[in-house]
Amino acid sequence: MPKFIALYMGSVEANRRGEANPPTPEQIGQGMAAWGKWMSDHADIVVDAGGPLGKTKRVGPDGISDISNFVAGYTVIEADSAEAAAKLFEGHPHFSIFPGDSVEIMPVMPIPTGP
Repeated sequence: MPKFIALYMGSVEANRRGEANPPTPEQIGQGMAAWGKWMSDHADIVVDAGGPLGKTKRVGPDGISDISNFVAGYTVIEADSAEAAAKLFEGHPHFSIFPGDSVEIMPVMPIPTGP
């Protein structure tokens, strides 16, 4: 079955919403319970539960630098198609409870081989 990576995305606006109205410990508990339920409900298709992501280091020809981006976490799942994978995340706690912005779904492609 095809694999897909789900990237939990933030945004400047989502950060502003979270800073303007920080979640209470009770809301965090409710959100994590909902997140755990989503993971449990979809355990048969979760390949890698993933997790939250921290600060980003960029490595390029010019060396290593600290950068920022909007990727907040990830999960790897299996689904019949990108559309089927995307439907699984409708109403996900990442943005329905927490101030996350969206979930982006991308297929995990096979590693190319030589001739």
